[in-house]
Amino acid sequence: MRTVHRRRGGVVARAVVYLLAGSLVAAVLWLGGLVWYAADVPRASPAGADAERPTDAIVVLTGGSNRLGTGLELLAAGRARKLFVSGVYDGVDVQELLKLSRRSPTEMECCITLGYSADSTIGNAYETADWMRDQGFRSLRLVTANYHMRRSLLELTMAMPDVELVPHPVVAPTVHLEEWWMWPGTANLLINEYNKLLVVGLRWMVHRAVKG
Repeated sequence: MRTVHRRRGGVVARAVVYLLAGSLVAAVLWLGGLVWYAADVPRASPAGADAERPTDAIVVLTGGSNRLGTGLELLAAGRARKLFVSGVYDGVDVQELLKLSRRSPTEMECCITLGYSADSTIGNAYETADWMRDQGFRSLRLVTANYHMRRSLLELTMAMPDVELVPHPVVAPTVHLEEWWMWPGTANLLINEYNKLLVVGLRWMVHRAVKG
């Protein structure tokens, strides 16, 4: 009996050691990925040829400061024929958004479409895909926050794989990327975004495997 108990105890002990070792490896990989992700977040908006490259449409994902203003500036500069704003609150119209952005409601109203159905990034992707399909467009410039760009590109790629995506990250003034671990608000934001990116990354890999 004692031999049996010892064997069982040994098996349990080894299982605990393997579990702890696996957890430690996973934690190190997760932390390393977080550091890579934070370092990879763009520190500036595109400039030069990247900023001037034309596309069929400009797409703004709502939810952060300066995104709409950037999209309107790109539209006014002739970077695309139309602007689509995804994830707008019900009841908000084009004229109201233009007034909030301090632009004349008659200046670009004809070239702006608002999407009201999306309440998440995956919702943004499929709402945008439907609009792009209706318009017959094949390329878009994506305007969203710099920390949100990588996940947004993955979602849009899955929703419309045949559309060319040109990233146009907007630098969020409240996100302190230098020594971000010293800023609790920024650290929490980046950790949450990184965890969401991991989930979307797994979905993207499954999506690619299924599509062959």
